[in-house]
Amino acid sequence: MNFTVSSSAISSRFAAASKVQASKNMIPILDSFLLEVKGDTLIITASDSEKYLTSTLPLISANGEARFCVAAKTIMEPLKDLPEQPLTFDLNTDTFSLKCSHSCGSFVIVAQDANPYPEPVDMTGEIKKLTFTSAELANGVSRCLFATGNDEIRLVMTGVYLDIKADELVFAGTDGRRLVRNTLKGKTNDLVCGLVLPKKVCSVLKTLLPKDDTTVELEFDNERARIVSGDMELRFTLIEGRYPNYNSVIPVGNPYEVIVDRQAFASAVKRVSAFSNQSSMLVRLELSDGNIHISGHDYDNATSAEEHLCCDYHGNPISIGFSGQFLLEIASMLETPSIKLELGDSSRPGVIRPVTDNADKEDLLMLIMPMRVEENMGGY
Repeated sequence: MNFTVSSSAISSRFAAASKVQASKNMIPILDSFLLEVKGDTLIITASDSEKYLTSTLPLISANGEARFCVAAKTIMEPLKDLPEQPLTFDLNTDTFSLKCSHSCGSFVIVAQDANPYPEPVDMTGEIKKLTFTSAELANGVSRCLFATGNDEIRLVMTGVYLDIKADELVFAGTDGRRLVRNTLKGKTNDLVCGLVLPKKVCSVLKTLLPKDDTTVELEFDNERARIVSGDMELRFTLIEGRYPNYNSVIPVGNPYEVIVDRQAFASAVKRVSAFSNQSSMLVRLELSDGNIHISGHDYDNATSAEEHLCCDYHGNPISIGFSGQFLLEIASMLETPSIKLELGDSSRPGVIRPVTDNADKEDLLMLIMPMRVEENMGGY
């Protein structure tokens, strides 16, 4: 049998499918893509045994149907630099020899029998459904992803929590030192429940989903979920466990508020952090009327730096320490020209928000725990 397909289309689908594959698989065939030719459509599947990404691709022409596997790295390498053109694949169903012909030549690889390729487990419980736009889901997971943890002991905190309420959707991520809460307001739902999306699933969604109004459907039961967007389907296992009460750590009514230019603030923190203690990355913020003083010290290596920024602040002088790395990550996630820092005393978490006119539709909050500032010491 043979089929012809666009080179750029199949190469992009292979690149997308490879993102769910594990670097080391216990089942060797999962190092391969599963290809199915049905009528005038090519179905490409990749998996790590817990996640399955499937995409469909229209064929230019096809003669016959087939189901086989090809090693992912072997098939991707010769295709990635080819210019746009038709590619013709000829499969010898007796020897599983697969020949790919293009305008400049051809190559031959050995395909594999698809029968050992594991099938995804279907959802068996009560299936719940939710609909987003692609931008809502992509923004929700990407903004929270950097704040998720890596501690396998607290597995539930390694993912992004989707908290479904009657009139809003909340995306949350935390590792105990920083927290992101992205609330979509005015989203009427028939469901009131929550689920934890695994970190790798969120990474795939962040990369593959366009930030537009494409409809995305989420179906899930108590153990598994399925996300469908256009010609892409992602099946995965949910993280089990009770997510911590993320709202309980958010301070209410921090008395000090400062508005500052986001890019200027990020640039200053980046420069100062280079001179801070590299194990703690401690940066001190000192606020006075109309001014923010940013400083960092590494007393072990006798280095230090300080910068001053103009800001919108009118209140008592305060001083508080934060991780420069975390401040930079938060500033890079926010997209507005200005940001607002809501601060309390040196023991209370700081809250950072974008300054936006979209507050009636979306509430984005980023929290960072303070670090203890001690004179003549680089600790925290």
